[in-house]
Amino acid sequence: MSYLVLARKYRPRNFSEMVGQSHVVQALGNALGTGRLHHAYLFTGTRGVGKTTVSRILAKSLNCTGVDGQGGITAEPCGVCDACKDIDSGRFVDYTELDAASNRGVDEIAQLLEQAVYKPVVGRFKVFMIDEVHMLTNTAFNAMLKTLEEPPDYLKFVLATTDPQKVPATVLSRCLQFNLRPMAPETVLEHLVQVLAAENVPAEPQALRLLSRAARGSMRDALSLADQAIAFGSGQLDEASVRVMLGSVDRSYVFRLLDALARGDGRTVVETSEVLRLNGLSAASTLEEMATILQRMAVLQAVPGISSGDDDTDPEVVETARLAQAMPADETQLLYSLCLHGRGELGLAPDEYAALTMVLLRLLAFKPSTAVLPATAPELVPGAKPAHGSAAELTKKPLHDKAAAAPAVAVAQTGAKNPVRAPAQAAPAPSPPELPARAAHAPNPASAQAAEAAMAVQNAAASGPIDLTVQPATSLSEGEPSLGDAWEKIVNQLVAAESIAALTRELALQSQLCSRDEGVWTLRVERESLSQPAAREKLVLALQTALADSTIAIAVELGAVSDTPARRNGAALVERQRAAEQLIQNDPFVQDMIRDWGARIVPGSIKSVSS
Repeated sequence: MSYLVLARKYRPRNFSEMVGQSHVVQALGNALGTGRLHHAYLFTGTRGVGKTTVSRILAKSLNCTGVDGQGGITAEPCGVCDACKDIDSGRFVDYTELDAASNRGVDEIAQLLEQAVYKPVVGRFKVFMIDEVHMLTNTAFNAMLKTLEEPPDYLKFVLATTDPQKVPATVLSRCLQFNLRPMAPETVLEHLVQVLAAENVPAEPQALRLLSRAARGSMRDALSLADQAIAFGSGQLDEASVRVMLGSVDRSYVFRLLDALARGDGRTVVETSEVLRLNGLSAASTLEEMATILQRMAVLQAVPGISSGDDDTDPEVVETARLAQAMPADETQLLYSLCLHGRGELGLAPDEYAALTMVLLRLLAFKPSTAVLPATAPELVPGAKPAHGSAAELTKKPLHDKAAAAPAVAVAQTGAKNPVRAPAQAAPAPSPPELPARAAHAPNPASAQAAEAAMAVQNAAASGPIDLTVQPATSLSEGEPSLGDAWEKIVNQLVAAESIAALTRELALQSQLCSRDEGVWTLRVERESLSQPAAREKLVLALQTALADSTIAIAVELGAVSDTPARRNGAALVERQRAAEQLIQNDPFVQDMIRDWGARIVPGSIKSVSS
């Protein structure tokens, strides 16, 4: 006897054997039990979820005669009467299956409808099952509309499609529609365990998890892959052979990459990418697995302790939870987005592994930095000693010390870890009229970003120094209005002069000035991603240039903010909008138009104009 594949051998014979479609089974079971039968059913869903299976079980339920031959319509077909056995074997004369993919014309539909005028030969009902019905032509759809709407009492239509959007609305309105859902990996895994146990095939749990994920919601695909894995593994399923067969990436590589990204370890990232190349593992699969793990990490970070539906015995669950604690939530979201977009770029590169490496390096490059100055900063010029008042010398002393106010750029973030570079030397502060010349002789920055900031400040200051009045007090408490007023005025004028842009502008707008002690300005931000080294350096250079004070340094801390320039600007914008609406509503001409001509003011049409 020829071998029968698992997908056909274990096809459900009744509703109780259906897996993962309880909502459809319940509705059809209740309809069959109460006799409330519709004349046309439409089953939709992706491949391998049971559309054809449900139609056959429904046909058996309508025509089952029971073990004794006296049964009627039932939700539990016996499976042993002539009708049940003939439908299972595909030779029941009153059950017709039409493949619309190959019989899509009006002639084929006309031949099918010609049979509708004849009563069932041996069964209780005629059942016409049209698979992939969306492939029919418009003429064929129109030809069946009348019969579909008012068929004879003995005729039932069962339609199935994977693309219901292509089915005309005139057909949809004549059918009861049931959407068969893709099956969860846990549901597929549970069924695979039962099937392989019945087949006496030894299987490792991790191998079955790989198959259930690779099936992507299709039980037929899962059973077909299981057949292939049994042949590949010589009668048994182990993780190594299944992974090779599927070409999937070992998640140990994925966890290694995510751990390296969390630690900012670029060497490990590049070395792991090279290992993937040498082993011939799929670059697209790598990014897909990374996106899957990152999604689970994001769920754990958003709702700690929630069950993500994974098997608790899966060793990957523990590692995912560890990474969720090690990586900030905003960084997880960023990595997830970059992984999704990176998959689309693999085909654009001449070498997909080079593209994979670039995506991974992009993940590392866009990693939000949490840097501070080290206890002793490295020399910025090889062989040169730090000059008096340089950043290297400045960081050896407490920030509140007066010596720390020497001409230098000192940037620090409270509670951060990694070092950040600062310009090695600052030029003496000139008088305000000489601001453009002073900007031209600014110190050599330690990075390209700092150089760009210096050029931006120089161009903005070409028309003269920014007119800013700053309180001379050495320390201001957080609650004093003058502190917020001064910071708002400084930031708004820097933005207007285009001295700061992009992330530097957002850092200034969304930060709160908490204190200003002996040259050290303490800013507070709510999001760690705003405080990157390059943005902080540019903000320091802009402040030094605008205020003609090279002793300014900033320290950034994380915490809740209550008074920022962005919030003040937003409140001012709301107030201007309110005033504009009030002005229009109180205008005598507008009031006359409303009273005499029934005019009305369109909501949202009034816009305030900045003076």
